[in-house]
Amino acid sequence: MEAPRLLYFAPLEGFTDAVYRRVHHASFGGVAKYFMPFISPSRSLSFTSRQQADISPAENAGVPAVPQVLAKNAEYFLDMVKLLRDAGYAEVNLNLGCPSGTVTAKGKGAGMLKDPDVLAAFLDEVYGKSVLPVSLKTRIGFDSLAEWPRLLDIFCRYPVHEWILHPRTCREFYSGTPHQDCFDQAVQAAPFPVIYNGDLFCEADCHAFAEKHAAGAGWMLGRGLLTNPALAQALGGGEKLTMESLRAFHDRLYYEYLKTWPEHAVVGRMHGLMSYMIQAVDCPSPIRRALRKAASVEEYADAAGRLFSECTLYPEPRFTPPD
Repeated sequence: MEAPRLLYFAPLEGFTDAVYRRVHHASFGGVAKYFMPFISPSRSLSFTSRQQADISPAENAGVPAVPQVLAKNAEYFLDMVKLLRDAGYAEVNLNLGCPSGTVTAKGKGAGMLKDPDVLAAFLDEVYGKSVLPVSLKTRIGFDSLAEWPRLLDIFCRYPVHEWILHPRTCREFYSGTPHQDCFDQAVQAAPFPVIYNGDLFCEADCHAFAEKHAAGAGWMLGRGLLTNPALAQALGGGEKLTMESLRAFHDRLYYEYLKTWPEHAVVGRMHGLMSYMIQAVDCPSPIRRALRKAASVEEYADAAGRLFSECTLYPEPRFTPPD
């Protein structure tokens, strides 16, 4: 299998912040773009301190990072695009795919797919006035597959920079199997690049997808890349993950967080990240428990040291969704 031309890192709230993006980019190759977790503009266009740090060009220096915006108000979206242009970004991604109930209840993310007429009016404004190229990240409908043909027609009307398609409906959330035939249809119909996103959790998944479906312009990897941070690098023909490269990445990430955040926040962030990375490791239960229960940086560092000195990688590191 040949890897697609482009491999992207999905925006994962609470995980792929600016520190993570910088350390990953310095540690592994293969990722053409890192998409930032979304920002949702209001009339004031204000940011929390954490959002300011995450989107700061200085914090993303040297990283091919793309800001993602979640909005249903075209005016707010366009004003945010101007700010991002002035900050030095060359493109922006519009989130029409987030299935979270707190997001869709406000008519944002995948909630925008409920009413195709409202969606089309919004996109008329966005693509008629944006000062930057706008890519889309979408799903194939809100309630059912019956919505897909009309949405496909709508999206293909616009000068979309790139279309990142997760072929599930909002109602399906992340359950079941993605409707990969919808991706094939999008590649056939769209006059712009189409990127596949959805359940590519390891190299074997990527090989199987490539054998059965349209190549498209590339793939966006998320939870599989959090589990195996060398996945994109390996798909591009580079070195596969080793215990040494995983430890070097982990340690660098850990110490960068310690320079940035309070110790309790670092332990919390590492708990979350390790819940993915540990799936790449054949690790006995006592070490897993020690990592999970670590309440201080000393306890966490001790448990992580045991993991990297006493455990081995699985032959095929992969993310396994919870039941």
